[in-house]
Amino acid sequence: MTGIVNKPLPRYPDYDVLRKHDSPSWDDATHAVLDERLAIDDRPAFCDPAQWRTLHALCECIVPQPAGEPHAPVAALVDRKIASGHGDGYRHESLPRLDEAWRIGLAALDDESRSRHGSPFADLDDVLRGALLHAMQQGALTSAAWQRMPCALFFTQRVLHDICAAYYSHPYAWNAMGFGGPANPRGYVRMGFDRRDPWEAAQGDEHGDATARRENRRAR
Repeated sequence: MTGIVNKPLPRYPDYDVLRKHDSPSWDDATHAVLDERLAIDDRPAFCDPAQWRTLHALCECIVPQPAGEPHAPVAALVDRKIASGHGDGYRHESLPRLDEAWRIGLAALDDESRSRHGSPFADLDDVLRGALLHAMQQGALTSAAWQRMPCALFFTQRVLHDICAAYYSHPYAWNAMGFGGPANPRGYVRMGFDRRDPWEAAQGDEHGDATARRENRRAR
C-alpha cells in the first residue's frame, strides 16, 4: 500500500511580517533598510557569470527554499555584501579579505567539481554537491586553486556565515519562523517563556490552527 505524504503545514499560517510596514512597529530607518532588501534584483554586482552560477548553487545547498513560495534572493544578498567592500570588522588570520576569500573559494569549488566529476559545481546533482560540501567542511579538498586558503575555514567563516546571515536578514525568512522584525520603535514587552505580544505571530498546530490563521492575518 502506498501512503500519501502531505506537504507540511506552515508553522505560522498566513503570517506576513510586511503587514507591519505602516504600523507603530517600524520607523523610517527600518522602512529604508527593508525596502532596500526587498528591491534587490536577483543578479550579480560582484560575481562574473561563472562565479554567479556557483554562488547560486551554493546558496541553494545551504538554505534550500520551498518551491511555490516567495524566495529570498540569498545569492544576490551575499553578492551585494562582497561588492560593498564592507566586511564584518574581523576575520580569521588564515583567511584573506572578504572579496578575495569568495573569489578564491568559488573558483576552487568549481575546480574541485570539474576534477572529480567533470562538471562545474552548479551542474551537479544534490548528492554530489552535498558530498563536495562535506569534504570542504572536513578540510578534505586539496586543489591548488585554494591557494593555501583552508577550505574548512572558508566553509565555516564565509559560506555558512555569509549565506545564513543573508537568508535570515530577509523578511521572507522572518515569515517562516514567525519573527516580527526589528524591535524599534515599539519593542517587545512580554519577554517571559511562552508569552507573546499581540503583534507577534501566532503559531498554528499540526492541523493548521484556524485561530492562529486569523491572528496572523491581523498581526501588526
